[in-house]
Amino acid sequence: MTSPAYTPSRAVPHKNVPRWDDEADVVIVGFGIAGSCAAIEARNAGADVIVCEVAAGAGGSAALSGGEFYIGGGTPVQKAAGFDDTIADFRAYLMMAGGPGVDEARVDLYSREGLAHYQWLQDQGIPFKGTYLPGKWAEPPTDDTLIWCGSEAAWPFRDAAKPAPRGHTAQAVGRGSGKMLTDVLAKRVHDVGARVRFNARVLCLVADEQDSVQGVVVRIDGEPKLIHARKGVIITTGGFICNNDMLRQYAPQALAINAMPITGGNDDGSGILMGISVGGAVTHMEQFFVTRTTFPPESLVKGVFVNEQGQRFINEDAYHGRVAQYAIRQTHGRTWMLLDNATFARPESLPGITIAATGETWAEVEAELKLPSGSLQHTMDAYNRDAAAGIDPQFHKQPPWLQPLVEPPFAALSFSLQDYPPVTFTLGGLVTLPTGEVLDATGTPIAGLYAAGRAACGIPRWGDGYSSGMSLGDSSFFGRLAGKRAASATR
Repeated sequence: MTSPAYTPSRAVPHKNVPRWDDEADVVIVGFGIAGSCAAIEARNAGADVIVCEVAAGAGGSAALSGGEFYIGGGTPVQKAAGFDDTIADFRAYLMMAGGPGVDEARVDLYSREGLAHYQWLQDQGIPFKGTYLPGKWAEPPTDDTLIWCGSEAAWPFRDAAKPAPRGHTAQAVGRGSGKMLTDVLAKRVHDVGARVRFNARVLCLVADEQDSVQGVVVRIDGEPKLIHARKGVIITTGGFICNNDMLRQYAPQALAINAMPITGGNDDGSGILMGISVGGAVTHMEQFFVTRTTFPPESLVKGVFVNEQGQRFINEDAYHGRVAQYAIRQTHGRTWMLLDNATFARPESLPGITIAATGETWAEVEAELKLPSGSLQHTMDAYNRDAAAGIDPQFHKQPPWLQPLVEPPFAALSFSLQDYPPVTFTLGGLVTLPTGEVLDATGTPIAGLYAAGRAACGIPRWGDGYSSGMSLGDSSFFGRLAGKRAASATR
C-alpha cells in the first residue's frame, strides 16, 4: 500500500489494506505494567499475542515508580501488622478517593478481588518482604512492604473508612522498586510466549466501516507494517502528560503550573487519540496528579501551610499529593510551610529549599513575607491555642501531628511554584468497562478495542483523592482483565 501520513487521530480504513504483514489474536500497544499484565493473561487464556513497544525496553512510566500497589481489605501483611482492614472499608476509601465521578463498578470489582490480585502479583514472581514500616513515607527507604501511602488517617477520609495502611511495596532496598517489578513482569511475558516488538511505534488503528478495530499500523525499522488483530487490540500506552497540545485542550492547569512530568518519555496521548479516532469516549481529562513531597522527615507534617493571605488552606497531615493540589490553587501559586525551631527541617526531596523568611516572632515572619498586617499572627495564635488543646476545629488535623509552633526562631519554607516546581502526570483517558472494552459516547463497546492503564480512566481519576500505588494497582489489575476479555472475544 502507499504510505500516507499516518496519525493516531485517524484510523486507516480496513478496505484500504491490501495485505497483513503479521497477525495475532491480540495485539497490545505498550509494554508497561498494564501491557505486561494484559499479555500474561491473554497468553494464559490461550491467545497468540504480539506486544508493540515504542521504546527499546519494557517498563514504561511504571518503571519510574516507587513500586507500591494500593491494595486493602485484609491482606496477609496487614493482618500480620495488626491492622483489621475490611473490604467494606477499602471500598469506602476508594469510593471517596475517586471523587465526584467515581466508577463504582470498577471500585466494587477491585475491592472484592484485591486480595486475590495481591497473590497473583506474587505468583508472577514479584517479591514482597511482608513487613510493616511505621511512619509517614513518600516511598519506603527500606525493603519493607506495608506503608501508609495516602490520606487514610487524615480528614475527611478517616470519617468515611477506618484508617489502615494499604501501600504494598515490591521488595527492593531503597526507593524506586518500580524498575525491578516491571522487569519481573516483562520476563514473565517472554516466558509465557508472547511475541514482543521493541522500537515499534504504533501509528494508528485499522478499522472497518462500523469502526470495528481490525489491527494496527506500526513502524518497525523505519517502515510501516500492518498487523492484524484477530480478536482485538489493547491500548496500554499511558497518559498524555508529554503532549502539550492535548494538555492545552484538556488539562490547561497541568500545563500552567510548569511541573516536571513523571514519565518514561512516551506518555504522548497517542493511544487515547487512537481510541478517539474510532469513536471512543474520554472522561476526566482535566484531572491530573501533582505533588511536591513535604516529608520525610516527619517533623514537617507538624508544620503549617499558609497562602499569601496568611491563612491555612489544608490539613497538613493529608497525603502530599492532596496538599499539593490545594497549594497550586492558591492565589499566584504562593504558599509557605511555617516551622519553629523544634520542628524545623528541610524536605529530603529538596534539601536546598528556599527559606523565604525567618524571625524571632511570627510578626517578623509576616513582615518579611509581606503578608497582610496581622494575618499570620492571627492564624498562628489560633492554631497554637488549638494545637495545645489537641484540636484543629478548622481542618481537623489529627492529634499526632498537632504541635504548637512556639519555639523561636521561626521560619517559612517556600512551596511557591516558582521556588519548588511540582511533578505531575495525567489521570483522564478512554472510557472503558472494568473488563477493558472501550466505550463510545453512548456507552456502547467498540468492537475489537480495549484499553487499560493510564490510557484508560481508571480508579485514580481525581487529583484530590489520589494515593500512591493506585496507578500500579489499577493498571495491573485491569490490564489483566482486558487481556482475559480480549483473548475470549469472537468476531
